[in-house]
Formats: sequence, structure tokens, C-alpha cells
Amino acid sequence: MKADKIFKDMCLDILNNGISSHGQIVRPRWEDGTPAHTIKKFGVINRYNLAEEFPIFTLRPTNLRNVIDEILWIWQKKSNNVNELNSHIWDEWADVNGSIGKAYGYQLSVKNNYPEGEMDQVDRVLFDLKNNPYSRRIMTNIYNFEDLHEMNLYPCAYSMTFNVTGNKLNAILNQRSQDVLVANNWNVVQYAILMHMFAQVSGFEVGELVHVIADAHIYDRHIPIIEDLINREEYPAAILHINPDVKNFYDFTVDDFTLEGYQTGIQFTNIPVAV
Repeated sequence: MKADKIFKDMCLDILNNGISSHGQIVRPRWEDGTPAHTIKKFGVINRYNLAEEFPIFTLRPTNLRNVIDEILWIWQKKSNNVNELNSHIWDEWADVNGSIGKAYGYQLSVKNNYPEGEMDQVDRVLFDLKNNPYSRRIMTNIYNFEDLHEMNLYPCAYSMTFNVTGNKLNAILNQRSQDVLVANNWNVVQYAILMHMFAQVSGFEVGELVHVIADAHIYDRHIPIIEDLINREEYPAAILHINPDVKNFYDFTVDDFTLEGYQTGIQFTNIPVAV
């Protein structure tokens, strides 16, 4: 599977050619208070042809339902409250009311007045894909400097640029920072799903997802796990099925997506997470 190979090649490059943060003062800490050092590469670019395969890992399982639930929470519900999310991955950044501040979904929900009417960022993308699909201005950006001080976590994956070429919808995902072990395939699958949804409701086929990571890093305590993954067997890509009857982005639910033939290696337990 190509997505597995892309991941392995990226990890090998980071381990063999990356820069270590040892000797530097770092912010992240392990649960025991020890500094969480990394080895990193700057400016990693990975390309996924979604017309060829759906890029969900076979090296280890990725929970498709939770992935979709989170991308719908951000892009469809435009929520910043963890009480509206079924998983608990955001809980540590939420306040007593469940809010993560003016982050992620909140930014996508902010409306502005355009000549065509009042729209937020998501509705602007959907409008342009249907009415002006060959525009070079179909973008979103949630790294809003005015609101950073009110965000409990600055956005990691912060912008999308959509581009229609022929009959295919392509996109660039920009990410300022990524914990490669914990988040890489999660983010790739999320935005592949988003592209599939936007393509279906706009009448296009899916094309390329280009993932640009400014700081792609592997934490020191993750290195043995990464080395295990690099040496694992790859399986054939699973086939994604989407309910073809959904024609409105806001009608999609987690149950509209299924995987056929998803075979993976075993999952790791108790992966340490730096905070």
C-alpha cells in the first residue's frame, strides 16, 4: 500500500537525517515530568492520490469512525465543545464547560458578508466548488492571530487550499507541527475523508491530497515503536464506500462510510503522549 510506504520513507528520513532537540530547552513533557525531546525534519511534503487508494494505514489500525466523527465535529458541526464529540482526545484542552476556546470549529463558523451573501469558511468553499470551481481562491485558514490568545490549543492542521483540475478535486493541507506516530495517519485520513465528501456533493472525482508539514517530529520515546512500524508487513489498501445518496455536506453522518477489506497489523497499547 502506497500510504504505508510514504509513512515508512518519511520516518526513515527523519531518523536518518533529522535534527535532534537534545541540548535544547523544549516545552513538551512526558507524564513523569521528563523533557520530551524529538528528532525532526523541516518541510516534509507527502502526496496521496486518492483516486488510486484510500490512504488508511495497514501497518496498524486507524479508527475510521473516530476520525470521521472528529472531522465532522470541526467542519460540519463547527464546534469547539468536546461534549459534542464522541471521543475524548480533546478533553485535556477543554475547560470545565467543555470548550477549547476560539479554536478549530469556532473559526470555521465565523460568518462574513460577501456579494453572494453571508457565509462562513466552509459554506464559502462549498459555494465556490459549485459555482466557481476553477477559482484559485478556494481556501480556509483557522490560524487567526486575533483569537490565538483565546485558543486552548493553537491549530496544528490550520489551512486547506482546494483546487479543481479537470474533473478532479485536489487539496493541500498545511500543518505547522505533527507528532508523526500519534497524528500522521489520523490527519491524512481525516482530510482524505473531507475531500471525498466535498467532491461527492460538488460533482467531482477525488484527486490528490498534498500534505505539507512544517515540523514533522518523532518523540524520543516513540522511536522503538516507529522502528517496529517500519519493519512491519504492508497489506492491500482497503476500499472506502460512501453512501451515494448524500448530496448535501451537512447530511453526512459517520454511518455513511464503511471500509471493505481493511486488514492491519496489531495495535500498540499505552503509547506515551507528550503534552
